[in-house]
Amino acid sequence: MPMRAAELDAVTIDAYGTLVELADPVPALTEGLRALGVDCDDAGVQRAFAKEVAYYRVRSHEGRDEATLYALRRECVAVILDDLGSDVDPAAFVDGFVSSLRFELLPGAREAVARLRRLGLELVVVSNWDIALSEYLPDVGLDGLAVVTSAEAGAPKPDPAVFRLALERLGVRPQRALHIGDSEADGEGARAAGMHFAPAPLEHAVEALA
Repeated sequence: MPMRAAELDAVTIDAYGTLVELADPVPALTEGLRALGVDCDDAGVQRAFAKEVAYYRVRSHEGRDEATLYALRRECVAVILDDLGSDVDPAAFVDGFVSSLRFELLPGAREAVARLRRLGLELVVVSNWDIALSEYLPDVGLDGLAVVTSAEAGAPKPDPAVFRLALERLGVRPQRALHIGDSEADGEGARAAGMHFAPAPLEHAVEALA
């Protein structure tokens, strides 16, 4: 039997892959690296960036304050430069790296969020991300959304800590909360916290709320 909106007080939403996606950063990365004298092309940068993504994905929660976030970003740049065989100091490209990361809303996400708001539900983005996530949402027109990250909770999904922190801040019982996400870690973590779970796409999950 489908979950009904009337049975809920809050909905938590995963960020990457559910709410937003990354616009292709390779052209900007290539341009910025070349400006620093790094010998590279788009294909090489694409390969190096894929390694950076894999490196970041399991360490995103380490960016828990200004100092650790900078250290994490510097390490990510170092992964790219190392793959490209460059001896440029990673610190020289941290700002350029960050500025190349542009996010876009996934299809139907804006309308889904608006519908959840009309239903009077509390909303919070719950994601495996560093503390900078809240800085990106206004850029895609979603200012005003509360954010709880794995960096704040101290552990990434599927650990339920990030969900429990979100529920605590909302003052909502887990039985009255639904999480929408695109990964097994989303489902496992939400259920471990006692919440309901619905798989992405976000717009479909919201439409299913009778």
